[in-house]
Amino acid sequence: MPFKRKKIAAVFLAVLMLFAMAALPQISRTQAAVYSWGSSGPMVTKIQNNLKKWGYYSGAVDGVFGGETSRAVRQFQRKNGLAVDGIVGSSTLAALGLSGSSGGGSAAGNQNSNLYLLARIISAEARGEPYEGQVAVGAVVLNRVRHPSFPNSLSGVIYQNGAFTAIVDGQFDQPISSSAYRAARDAMNGWDPSGGAIYYYNPVKSTSKWIFSRPVIKTIGNHVFAK
Repeated sequence: MPFKRKKIAAVFLAVLMLFAMAALPQISRTQAAVYSWGSSGPMVTKIQNNLKKWGYYSGAVDGVFGGETSRAVRQFQRKNGLAVDGIVGSSTLAALGLSGSSGGGSAAGNQNSNLYLLARIISAEARGEPYEGQVAVGAVVLNRVRHPSFPNSLSGVIYQNGAFTAIVDGQFDQPISSSAYRAARDAMNGWDPSGGAIYYYNPVKSTSKWIFSRPVIKTIGNHVFAK
């Protein structure tokens, strides 16, 4: 009888060990990914591609994290108010519009990255505007992502050349207000006070004759929202 109990215990222990070994890869996949000098793979290619697209990197997009990639990362971090260490962790990945998974990331990871970017552009473009106006600015950005005339990703829309003055004048680098985070969440959850607008402008500050030709939907605070 004691021998039988020992045999059952041994089998049970073996089964537990098999389950533990099977779980290890999943655990490692859920850990926060960090990319630095010497890293390589699909995510490094994505990092290089975005840095090159936005003018920070001029080297080969080869998926190998070397000195030139490290310098480009540092420049990007400095420009975007991040810790300047040349290491691409969760914060830098979020600013790049990327998640931590080389396979494209989980829905939660992409959601957090998008929330950060949207809050950042809302804070920069709609600072001092009424809360509804902040949500409306976020909605315009999201409407552009869905519109065929604009890039089909949030980071692509935000960093599109000449699209937002806040990217050029440094406002994008300022700390993000708490209301901008709330506005970003509301916009991502479907609230669109802009009425489907894909443009907005301040009529007092705008110098573009073309923007004044766009059909106006409504005015919220200092911004006119248009089609």
